Amino acid sequence: MKKMVLIVLASLLIFTNCTKKEPTRTSGIDTIDNITYFSTTYYNYGFSFSGAKLIATSTNPGPDITIYVNIDNITPRLTLQSNNLKPSFFIVGDFADETTAKSAFDNLKTVSVAQWQDMADPLNANQVWIYKSGNDTYTKIRIVSTVNETRQGVAYGECTFQWVYQPDGSSTFPGK
Repeated sequence: MKKMVLIVLASLLIFTNCTKKEPTRTSGIDTIDNITYFSTTYYNYGFSFSGAKLIATSTNPGPDITIYVNIDNITPRLTLQSNNLKPSFFIVGDFADETTAKSAFDNLKTVSVAQWQDMADPLNANQVWIYKSGNDTYTKIRIVSTVNETRQGVAYGECTFQWVYQPDGSSTFPGK
């Protein structure tokens, strides 16, 4: 009887400590905004493609991209920025509608860029961009929607985007 109890307890201990680790996703649809928070310092949330999640700008390493509302002009405009100190964005196209943008995004299979930009600027719905990280990994991004308005006297920006990340650094995006 003691042996049976020990076997059952050992089995329970083994099975309760076994956790299946889900792989990090390499694609999705996510939203970032420019809301500023305060803890011991001011920070925003950006997006990490390698981590597939929102990351505070106060963390190390920080996010791959953040959204910024540029108010230098009469009409504020949205930009995506990176903090890797390298030109990191390339616009594949600015499309007339969601269907055309989605088709271009889905058909984009490889990266072939001669000239990178410092920012994704200006940022609008129905655009397709390529992002190159500081580690030379690539992400294709389709801008699903944007919000660019004033809320409580403060410039507010928001971007919902579809993305596919290529974690191995090759110039070919993974299939579905």
